[in-house]
Amino acid sequence: MREIRKVAVLGAGTMGAAIAAHVANAGVPCVLLDRLPALPGQESSTSDSKTRSSLAQLGIDAALKARPAAFFVPETARLISAGNFEDHLSWIKDCDWVIECVTEDLGIKRALLQSVQPYLSPQAVASSNTSGISIASIADGLSDDFQHRWLGTHFFNPPRYMKLLEIIPTEKSLPEVVEAVSKFGDEVLGKGVVLAKDRPNFIANRIGAFVTLLVLDLMQEKGFSIEEVDALTGPVMGAPKSATFRLLDLVGLDVFAHVVNNLRDALAGDDRKEIFRLPEFFARMIDRKLLGEKTRQGFYRKAAPNDESPGESEILTLDLSTLEYRARQKPRLPDLDMAKGVEDLRSRVRLLVDAPSRAGAFYQRLFSETFHYAAMRVPEISDDIISIDNAMKWGFNWELGPFELCDAIGVEKVVSLWNERKLSTPPLVEKLLSSDGRSFYRDAEGEVRYFDLNAGAYRAAPEKPGILLLDSLKAHGREVKRNAGASLIDLGDGVLCLEFHSKMNTIGPDVVQMIHAGLKALNDQFDALVAGNQGANFSAGANLLLLALAIQEGDWDEIAEAVRAFQDANMALKYAPKPVVAAPFGLSLGGATELSLHCARVAAAAETYMGLVETGVGLIPAGGGTKEMLLRAMDAVPSDADPFACIKEVFANIGGAKVSTSAGDARKLGYLSSRDMISMSRDRQLGVAKQLALDMTRLGYWPGVPRDDIMVFGREGFSKMRLAIHLMRRAEYISEHDAVIGTQLARVLSGGGEFTAPQQVSERYLLDLEREAFLSLCGEKKTLERIQHTLKTGKPLRN
Repeated sequence: MREIRKVAVLGAGTMGAAIAAHVANAGVPCVLLDRLPALPGQESSTSDSKTRSSLAQLGIDAALKARPAAFFVPETARLISAGNFEDHLSWIKDCDWVIECVTEDLGIKRALLQSVQPYLSPQAVASSNTSGISIASIADGLSDDFQHRWLGTHFFNPPRYMKLLEIIPTEKSLPEVVEAVSKFGDEVLGKGVVLAKDRPNFIANRIGAFVTLLVLDLMQEKGFSIEEVDALTGPVMGAPKSATFRLLDLVGLDVFAHVVNNLRDALAGDDRKEIFRLPEFFARMIDRKLLGEKTRQGFYRKAAPNDESPGESEILTLDLSTLEYRARQKPRLPDLDMAKGVEDLRSRVRLLVDAPSRAGAFYQRLFSETFHYAAMRVPEISDDIISIDNAMKWGFNWELGPFELCDAIGVEKVVSLWNERKLSTPPLVEKLLSSDGRSFYRDAEGEVRYFDLNAGAYRAAPEKPGILLLDSLKAHGREVKRNAGASLIDLGDGVLCLEFHSKMNTIGPDVVQMIHAGLKALNDQFDALVAGNQGANFSAGANLLLLALAIQEGDWDEIAEAVRAFQDANMALKYAPKPVVAAPFGLSLGGATELSLHCARVAAAAETYMGLVETGVGLIPAGGGTKEMLLRAMDAVPSDADPFACIKEVFANIGGAKVSTSAGDARKLGYLSSRDMISMSRDRQLGVAKQLALDMTRLGYWPGVPRDDIMVFGREGFSKMRLAIHLMRRAEYISEHDAVIGTQLARVLSGGGEFTAPQQVSERYLLDLEREAFLSLCGEKKTLERIQHTLKTGKPLRN
């Protein structure tokens, strides 16, 4: 098996630099090369080395400034070496994978690869990130040895955040080359790898372009507005909030036009070639530079604040007939309002398709023609439906792929819609129906099977070693215990999993109860415990709705008991006799961060956004989070440093409700320790956490005992923090209520503010202070207002 330890990226444009950044995110050294800069009036050969490599450096600098951020943490950029094609091609000799990312011009790509070929080490792999040029044609004319090690690797933009990596072998690509790049993409870069055929635009962009153009046709045919189309094609049908027109603004109208024009020229035999044409208004918009985000105006434009709303920017919508901007109009689509109340997507799309309205007619055409086009592409772009479904889920952020959606609506219903429109039945579906199949997927005793065109029968979905699927384990009877908020699942090998499944995975009494049940099972039957789940996010924190109701009813004893119960649960996790590993990912806020802080180790997903955000709802962390951050800060104080500087940082992070932008950033903020692990692959995270727990068990685990030696600074520390609060209030950086919250936080961090000299206190003492401060803030009217605002809008209120 070829091993990839160093990567070269050729081309430091937006995509090349972003790919290099993500390779560096994985801890892999990377070389980023670009052409020499054009220097008017100056011979490039006389330029200094730094200037000659300035284009590559500009690419790194742009990646550092990119929003959303391309790097997990800025320091990662040190792993990238900037060079140029004239002076530094020899660097490629040390690289195991060379990725070509230059402009989409066949001649330029071929010429560059001719220059690269002599420097390629015997075991190195080369690939192109092209999105529209045939992979085989790029390497045409190069040596057979090169072509054996050549393939396509199509990352989606931005590479850090988009899961999809399409790998496109040619007829000459060696299987071991495809395997090596697939393994690296999956296990090291954390990508969802899909094998695609060397056909125009591969899988995701081929289907995605068709769907977008179909939507534009339907819009014009049925007279929908921009706002209506985005309402129809967004989350209600399982697509992202960017829907259609916001997505086009993000991609860029010129970029999309280039993709469509290339596709139209390349798809001579496509049965729906006629749809690959742009509406008339596209050309007019491009002529007027209404290109989307890059020109700050496209289908939408953000208007500057005005006298009526001085603090707000209004979003305007383009009138496609006049190309003038107007105020946004609220879509009036009653069927969508009704469907939004249906939580299950499969049930929701059935409801939408059956609606006797213009919205229902829209969905009938959109879904039926999309399914038809996708089915006709098997085996042209892929031999299996799983790859197509995954490509659309990972590349376009659909919740379900086209074949999964077809199953949700019903294959027979879809065939009837095809018959109404006189569309032929695709060979894939003919073979499915002739074999008495009525769906593309079957769930056979917890095993997912898919219909395979070549076999004419259902096959088991391929398993990936190291990937644990909790739903599959539960289907196989591995659920040990369950309540409304959480479950205990046997992961095998003596490891138990604590899974949250409440709404937004919030932590309430059910979860706390299951923590204790899990610890009892750990003590009696298991060797280790993993706290993890496979929802959209690890946890949004404590259940604010229950807290708001208790505050409104003035049930202070119930609140105090709930806080104490969560504190006790976290302390029980921390001092469990056997290892407990947390596996946070995505949003892991408030109580979720507190829980993770109390686990023996953390195996976090790379995209983990941790933070003690309680001040945003008028409270302080009281599940042991404030205590744990203080303890960690004091333990980390160097012998020659001012310990208050560390406390000040904790005070700023908690007081400012700072949330990490990645797991790497969470380590910088102190939410993760140097001993904690970071998993690039979200799919593999539970497997990583399980293995970490097993390793801790085998090495011999000792939890320690509750601490009674935590240094606090009493009145001196309290006074310093109070002064900082006073100065921020005077400068109007914080509100009056922020000052109240900050004072309570300062009191806890200083050990109560009563000691006249530094003193050591216990964890239990600090937990009591946390609880007292929390209860005091619950009694504040403005705290309740913050909680209610967050529950209503999902956003914090600074009152």
